Amino acid sequence: MRSADRTARAVLSSGALAGALLLTTAPARAVDVGSGSDLTSVEVHGFVSQGFIATKSNNYLDTDTTHGSFQFSEVGINFTKSITDKLRLGVQLFAQDFGTTGSYDIKADWFYVDYHWRDWLGFRAGRVKIPFGLYNEVQDIDSARVAVLLPQSVYPEQNRNYLLAQTGAEIYGYGKLGDAGALEYRLYGGTIFLDLTTPPGSPYQFQSLNVPYLAGGRLLWETPLEGLRVGGSAQTLRIDATVLDGSMSAGLQLPAVLWVGSAEYVHGDLLLAAEYSRWIIGENTTNPAVLPSAPAVTSERAYVMATYRAARWLAPGLYYALQFPNVDQRSGRENQQHDVATTLRFDINDNWLFKLEGHYMFGTAGLDPTLNNNTPLNALQQSWGVLLVKTTAYF
Repeated sequence: MRSADRTARAVLSSGALAGALLLTTAPARAVDVGSGSDLTSVEVHGFVSQGFIATKSNNYLDTDTTHGSFQFSEVGINFTKSITDKLRLGVQLFAQDFGTTGSYDIKADWFYVDYHWRDWLGFRAGRVKIPFGLYNEVQDIDSARVAVLLPQSVYPEQNRNYLLAQTGAEIYGYGKLGDAGALEYRLYGGTIFLDLTTPPGSPYQFQSLNVPYLAGGRLLWETPLEGLRVGGSAQTLRIDATVLDGSMSAGLQLPAVLWVGSAEYVHGDLLLAAEYSRWIIGENTTNPAVLPSAPAVTSERAYVMATYRAARWLAPGLYYALQFPNVDQRSGRENQQHDVATTLRFDINDNWLFKLEGHYMFGTAGLDPTLNNNTPLNALQQSWGVLLVKTTAYF
């Protein structure tokens, strides 16, 4: 597969996706600006984080993590306002410095207008968070989870800017089923916006890169067993690109279908979760004189996870995640990645936390050659480790 097609497929498979993790402390109280009856009153939340990442043998998420990197920081503030009992507005401003992405450029991370007509039917429009899997919607809320990095096979952090939200509309609802529990549904459609970038060393230039459509949904069943919910998410989309090679250009189209099955059980301070996902990226349509066509590829992704609130100030976590970029090629370090991660979360007070996390990695499928001097994945170290430290203040 030529590099332009690999790049477009990488963008799609890591950033086209799209429940919350067990809260280990009470959510921070919002700052209320104005009185509740005042039209100008607004509920405000904010956060600021600084992290550190160091790796053994291979660079991960940044260009020089083998020597340690502090390019792991973010700041955000969000505002929500209830216009009526049914109508609500919200927006979050966000900036980050994370690896090779972000340099504290402020952007609207998400924004919406939400009309909640009935429990079983509501409507949102704007840049709306994508309900893919159990935890995609807490990608931007470090205080709402134990792990520093969610399982990267399903929730890749390096493309969080694409994965978090879609620009379009959504309908949602929640209905009780009596003794059978309850159902929550969300259906959405729109697009996502991708940065027009050309990877280092690529012989091609991207003239355009867009997603003409994206549609999907999630259905979660709260079972009669208290604390247990199961469900599934699915999404379909297409990436269109125009690629230039010298004086010749070619159109590239990559359709995809992504799905994930999810299960979560919460009992007291214990949370157990597991998700299994497949992402099917279809055969591209292109000009063979510039880019040869590439066959459809199916990747396999999964994890199991446990977290426990041992004390008000302490919550350990553990997960095992796996990833096979091509289900038909499972052997070789470049065709797999196994990730065993353990976390300690310390809640210093209700507005400040500290996390320490270690990963043992086997395989290189989740690595970026451009962060490793363009070394092929099959030539990188097969067994390697990651250390992450992160602190977050929030209100």
